[in-house]
Amino acid sequence: MLYRGLDAALREAAGDFALLRERITDTAVRKRLLACGPWLKALLRRMMPGLAAPAVAFRLLAVDSTAPDGVAPDGVAFRVHLVPGLTLHEAHVAGVEEAESLDRHPFVAGDVVLAGPGYNHPASILGLADRQIRVVVRINPVAMPLYRRQEGEAAFGPDRPKLDLAGHLRGVEGGQASLAVWLRGGRRAGPGWVHALRLPPEAAEAARRRCRQNAQRKGRTPGADTLYLAGWVLVFTTVPPGELCADGVPELYRARWQAELMFKRLRSLLDLDAPRTRPKSPPGEVWVQGKLLYAVVIEKRLGHWLGPGWRRMDKPREATPWRFLGMVRGEVDAWILEAHRRRPENWPAAFGVVKERPRRRKLQTLPAQVVRLMDAYQTQGATSLAA
Repeated sequence: MLYRGLDAALREAAGDFALLRERITDTAVRKRLLACGPWLKALLRRMMPGLAAPAVAFRLLAVDSTAPDGVAPDGVAFRVHLVPGLTLHEAHVAGVEEAESLDRHPFVAGDVVLAGPGYNHPASILGLADRQIRVVVRINPVAMPLYRRQEGEAAFGPDRPKLDLAGHLRGVEGGQASLAVWLRGGRRAGPGWVHALRLPPEAAEAARRRCRQNAQRKGRTPGADTLYLAGWVLVFTTVPPGELCADGVPELYRARWQAELMFKRLRSLLDLDAPRTRPKSPPGEVWVQGKLLYAVVIEKRLGHWLGPGWRRMDKPREATPWRFLGMVRGEVDAWILEAHRRRPENWPAAFGVVKERPRRRKLQTLPAQVVRLMDAYQTQGATSLAA
């Protein structure tokens, strides 16, 4: 926890341990860290609620992932995949080449999963629907092959043309539209619903500007339909209108912002995006697992003080976690440091661990002539005092 929670360097962690227990080198600390990866994963599974639970009528879960150091994918060693509900439920640390996927998590019947456009994988969504797991996902029109469906239609016709979503919305009066669709993935198809909410003019223009900028970075030019759809919030869901009305689906999707805020807290308060390891180095995954363990300990301590339901979203909210997490972090950090238990007699051992290694350029010292003068004056002063 010194290394991951407090972001101490290996040598600093070894020095702290030498003050508390016995002398240990930074090399020995590194070997122990690399050896405890499986133990960390097991401990995280035990401390998080997990997703395997008895089926309930309606359990909300948000899914998201982030690269821990916030740099370009070719410099990232690992990606963190989280499933937060009202708290952290499950976490996976995987290679950056492992993309976002709903198949990664063991959801159970009755779950309603909120996901961003990176999770537009029709086969995964249809597979979850077969298991009575509903999805609310922001649409990426390119990745979601949608077909118009008549309400009550029992089967997907083989010659059905794709839905022209932009053309349909151009004919909509007002700021909202809903329609029944078929979602197709490979040879399979299943029913769903699209709910569209028109953005205000300023927000729509800002969204189209971001769309152009993203396309330019990839050397492309966005089409007219793409720019038009950027002015809408488009949400696909397998939750039927009988359970959640058209107005409720976009509002429910907005709750996914809590997952974004959780990542923001992990990055800004707990420094998740500033790892102490080099990209693709062996301790990288262990560092991320340990940082997540540190975050779970803080969350659990916060729940101990304020109760498990203090930030539930099914009632009026009175506070956000930011300031409370900072306060509790200080308490947890004090546990880790245990400064009151440091042994004064161990300082020489700690100095021997933390001191600089032999190097070509030595640490700066005073010139030899100045040292001789200082010694002479000290000797003269001692003689005067004796007299």
